[in-house]
Amino acid sequence: MSLLRYIKIGSACCCIAATLALCGCSSDELSDESVITADKVDYTPFDYWLQRNYVAPYNIAFKYRYEDNESDMNYYTIPARYDMAIKLAHLVKFLCIEAYDEVGGIDFTRSYFPKMIFTIGEWEYKNNGTYILGTAEGGRKILLSGVNYLGQHLKNPEALNEYYLRTIHHEFTHILNQTVNYTADFQLITGTAYVADKWSESPFDTGNLQRGFITAYAQHSHNEDFAEMLSMYVCNSSQQWDSWMQEAGSEGSRLITAKLEVVKAYMLSSFNIDLDELRNTIQRRQIELVSGYINLDDIEVD
Repeated sequence: MSLLRYIKIGSACCCIAATLALCGCSSDELSDESVITADKVDYTPFDYWLQRNYVAPYNIAFKYRYEDNESDMNYYTIPARYDMAIKLAHLVKFLCIEAYDEVGGIDFTRSYFPKMIFTIGEWEYKNNGTYILGTAEGGRKILLSGVNYLGQHLKNPEALNEYYLRTIHHEFTHILNQTVNYTADFQLITGTAYVADKWSESPFDTGNLQRGFITAYAQHSHNEDFAEMLSMYVCNSSQQWDSWMQEAGSEGSRLITAKLEVVKAYMLSSFNIDLDELRNTIQRRQIELVSGYINLDDIEVD
């Protein structure tokens, strides 16, 4: 395979060299248009929509074209489908970005929300039976994977949260933590119970609520626990949260409630964000989505 690739590249170079040689002998004037077009793209209506709705108001780049330098070469990944990327961009704008605008003000969103959202079509599968929904990088970038599966979940808010939207809130929390760290009090609540990558293995893959963790993944480390606490809280109704606390039992609910108090205090003191107000806003917007406020089956980007 390497040989074939080398031959093709070599042949192309020879052709270019021959063309340049002929041009050099011609009396015609040289064109001022570069023959190098690798970085040039044809702009679509979606690109112009993104310019108006992401770049201009927030300076956020929503990248839906595949770029090697933004991808993790440790995983086999594919580009996001154009139609699914359009739907996801509308969902992120309505259920995440504008929700933070409403609660914290647009200056908060402009200041802290990551400046790049990069999408890929497939999940990033690991060799332990799990797969990566998204990552945060350097306080500036969120990766969202599995975009090509979005169409299966458009009518199901719980699934949208599980696979996409909760990932954004989770990764955004990491970015906020990189800006202002939370107190050590949070780490001490279940400080000896974190299990790193064993969180998906027995016996840690069940019973997390009773041990004081809102999800199994929260058992990985205190920083993942913090992000899981915030994202699970804002993406789920008060009724669902109360049900989990009942399932957790007295000790588990005590530990989770103690963590939640730290998360709420952190968001209020560090960023003037009332977490209950943020949850109410997100929940209302989810209802508006289901009721047809955004018709994801007939989105126009012109």
